Amino acid sequence: MVFPKSQYQVTWISINHPPPNCANNHGPLMSSDGRLSVFHLIRRSRAGLPGTPSGAGQDGEENPAALAESCFRELLGRAAYGNMNNAVRPVLVHLDNHNLWDPNEFAVSCFRIIMYSIQAQHSHHVIQQVLNHLDTHKRTTPRVRAGIVQVLLETVAIAAKGSVGPTVLEVFNTLLKHLRMSVDFELGESSRRNSSTSVSSGRGKESEERIVQNAIIQTIGFFGGNLPDYQRAEVMMFIMGKVPVYGTPCHTLDTVKLGHQGTKRIQTMLLSSLIMVTSGFKSKSMAAALPPPFLDPLFSISLMEDSELRQLVLEILHNIIDRHDNRAKLRGIRIIPNVAALKIKREKISKQDVAFMKKHGQQLYRHIYLGCKEEDNVHKNFELLFTTLAVLTIELANEEVVIDLIRLAVALQDMVLANEENMPMFIRCGIMALVAAYLNFLSQMIANPPFCQHVSKVIELRNMDAPYLLPEHIFRDKCPLPDSLDKEDRLLYFQTSNMAECLAGPGYNAERLSIPYVPQVTDEDRLTRRKSFVDTVSLQIDIMANSLPDKSQLAEEITFETLKKAIDTTGLEEQEREKRRLVIEKFQKAPFEEIAAHCESKANMLHDRLAQIFELTIRCTCEALDTLALRLPAGVPVQLR
Repeated sequence: MVFPKSQYQVTWISINHPPPNCANNHGPLMSSDGRLSVFHLIRRSRAGLPGTPSGAGQDGEENPAALAESCFRELLGRAAYGNMNNAVRPVLVHLDNHNLWDPNEFAVSCFRIIMYSIQAQHSHHVIQQVLNHLDTHKRTTPRVRAGIVQVLLETVAIAAKGSVGPTVLEVFNTLLKHLRMSVDFELGESSRRNSSTSVSSGRGKESEERIVQNAIIQTIGFFGGNLPDYQRAEVMMFIMGKVPVYGTPCHTLDTVKLGHQGTKRIQTMLLSSLIMVTSGFKSKSMAAALPPPFLDPLFSISLMEDSELRQLVLEILHNIIDRHDNRAKLRGIRIIPNVAALKIKREKISKQDVAFMKKHGQQLYRHIYLGCKEEDNVHKNFELLFTTLAVLTIELANEEVVIDLIRLAVALQDMVLANEENMPMFIRCGIMALVAAYLNFLSQMIANPPFCQHVSKVIELRNMDAPYLLPEHIFRDKCPLPDSLDKEDRLLYFQTSNMAECLAGPGYNAERLSIPYVPQVTDEDRLTRRKSFVDTVSLQIDIMANSLPDKSQLAEEITFETLKKAIDTTGLEEQEREKRRLVIEKFQKAPFEEIAAHCESKANMLHDRLAQIFELTIRCTCEALDTLALRLPAGVPVQLR
């Protein structure tokens, strides 16, 4: 049968021999001896309409496209697990031979047919086949790789939830490997473009690699969103383990070869994929959703001097912490006149979440505090910081956490007024606006009328005398900034004493408000506040070089002054202060079981030492008595006093 070339490209499906009518030859089609080979699928011409072909042609004859498609669907529906390779591989070979990955409309339609026709439990096998095919094309053009990844995205989107098989991490590992290779290709093209004269062609290849990278990120997100929560948590940990972070092992990403630009690109894309994976993630316990192996590297990235990376980290935290989808109601940093009208959804804080905040609360507060004063913060950073404080209040704040959050807000206000780090005026006003917006939200959430009255009074005075300290003004385009902030006008600022009086009733330990919040600077803070991963590695090398002993220092003459400096009391005070800080930090962050075990071990050690002392004392006494008895004449008694 021959059809006009303008309408169809004629093809056929065969097993060993071309069946005259697929519908009447179901018996031999899926037999174990016959190997399924799909040489071609009938494709509509580019002028034809998209969609499933109709059953009749123009002359009333059976449409060959419809015949081939129905035959192919029936073959796939009858395919057993052992025959899936024979069903999928010929399609992949056909798409390769006829260059149908770019454009990939026909490839997408073929795999839609495959995914909707096979049995649901075989979906993961098709996904694995496409992944293996992607590995064979790792050196081909970016558009071909992007076409294969987009087909993979379609297969993942169609796959039934929970039926992606046991090789979930292998799938993500393959995708992340191709993401890394794409970044390598992009950086290689960029360096060659800088050294050659063909700028336009280099930029074209670079943009094509971006297409591959975006397709991989979308696939990772859809794949992660298609998993049950317990598998999604594993995927989150797996992806976070691939993000280049100083101080954590990263075996698959050689950041020294990537350099600053490549490292940042990898970090941005992996965090973007984490945002997609965590979207819609609901965990009953924060401890399960944010374990230390996930939380620590995430917070390390939040200390990088890159506003975009910090924004991505905050969005990931929002996805995990906001379990009642309140973010949309809190969108935009502003003074909310009536929080009750937002109809915030919340539940009573569970014991597990209370324990989580006792263990990790100080870590959360510290990173919010440090993130606020970054000089490259923009409007979006302050919006996300406000949302972070708000969702913490909704999801994890009991009476103790409320006091801690107020102390944090007051510490931010005091930091701006002191201005010891000479922050830009926009950042100082932005922090003041953030504190005002949050305390306005918090006072209404805890429904404390005196507290609400104090906050409203300060906001009203700012509206009249210092509008640049409110979010509606400072984040407006071309907002005039003051030359300085008036520290003496106390009415423009939130007063700790007034807030303590408002919370003096039962339930809140208002006395803790008199204790200023001071973030505990840790090694993590000092080592991760770097503009790039490469700068951090370079700094580490410099420190190692400087730590080597110098011959001139070894030959230094010991004088009275050097001895005096060695025993200077200032150094001893600093050591004592550092010891106290470490002890306090340990008791704040360590779990109760660990502290109890530590105290028990100390008690056991003390008991052992006392037993040794008593044993030595008794032994010495006995030896002394024996010696004395030998020296005395016989019959003279030995008297003990």
